[in-house]
Amino acid sequence: MFRWPISVYYEDTDASGVVYHSNYLNFFERARTEWLKAIGVKQTALLADDLAFVVKKAELNFCRAARFEQNLIVETVVIDLKKASLMFEQKLIDEQGVIYCEAKVLVACISLSRMRPRAIPQNIVQEFKVGS
Repeated sequence: MFRWPISVYYEDTDASGVVYHSNYLNFFERARTEWLKAIGVKQTALLADDLAFVVKKAELNFCRAARFEQNLIVETVVIDLKKASLMFEQKLIDEQGVIYCEAKVLVACISLSRMRPRAIPQNIVQEFKVGS
C-alpha cells in the first residue's frame, strides 16, 4: 500500500468550500504519480520510451464531503495486475480512517505512437505485485 498526503486547497472546492466531484480524480491521479516517483520511475523516461499509463475506467463512490483546508490521505493499492493493465483501489481518508471517497481505477499501459496496449515494464511489475 502507498499513502500520499493531500491538502484541500481553495481551488479544489466549489463556492460552498466542498471538494468539487471531479477533483477527487485529481487527488487519486497525484497519488498514483507519486507512487511511481517513489519507486524510481520517471514519467519523462517512460514517455521517451514511447510508453504511457492511461486511465481506461474509473468507478468512484463519494462517501462524505471533503472540505477546504482539510488534510487527508490517499491510500493506494494494486488489486489486479495483468500484462498491460493495473487495477488500483484508492481511498481518500482522514487521519482517523474515515472514508471520504473510494475508487477503483483501471490503468492501461500503452505505446503512445501506436495508441495500443503494451506490456508493463518488468521493473514496474515487480514493484506493483498484487498485495504489495
